[in-house]
Formats: sequence, C-alpha cells, structure tokens
Amino acid sequence: MAKFLRRIFIFSLFAAAFYFCFGFFIVQPIGKLKDGSTILYFRLGANGRFISSIDGVLLDNSEDINLVSRMFVLGKLGKVVNERKVASFPYSNTLYLISTNGKDFN
Repeated sequence: MAKFLRRIFIFSLFAAAFYFCFGFFIVQPIGKLKDGSTILYFRLGANGRFISSIDGVLLDNSEDINLVSRMFVLGKLGKVVNERKVASFPYSNTLYLISTNGKDFN
C-alpha cells in the first residue's frame, strides 16, 4: 500500500509540474493555415492558460472574432509560442472547443 501511495504522490507532482510549466496553444485552420495545429509550449512566465487558442484569447479580452483580429493575435502570440515550442501535433477540435468554452467560430 505504501508503494502505491508513493507512486500516486510522484505522479501528482509530475502532473502539477506539467500543468504549471506547459500549455497547449491551438491554431485553428484559417486562411493559409489550412491544417491548423496544436502546439505544446513552455508557458512558465508567459501568462497563458493551460489550453488556449486565438479565439479563446479574443473571447477572454471581449474582442470581436474576425479574420483581422485573429491574424493580429496570431502575430502577437505566435512569436512567443513559437520561441517556447516543445512539440507540435495535429489540430485538435476538442482542445479548440475547450479553449473557447464550447463555442465554435469556424
């Protein structure tokens, strides 16, 4: 039983460290980015949410969601996320919907 509890404790420490140090940034398919992507990045000190997207950032800031505002946010955050990128994965619509609280703006 002590081994099991120790493993649970160690797993919890790793999970908490992952949650606070890394994040997922979802780039939905828009314009020239026909495939979209999900980027795992080092977010410690970047003030981002664990699961974020361009539309999610616009919603958090009470902005209108249109192509111009999307490109502005992508230009601003894209550089930071790209500099801190750990891995890139295919686009995930499920993570996109989590980042926008279930709203789809395609």
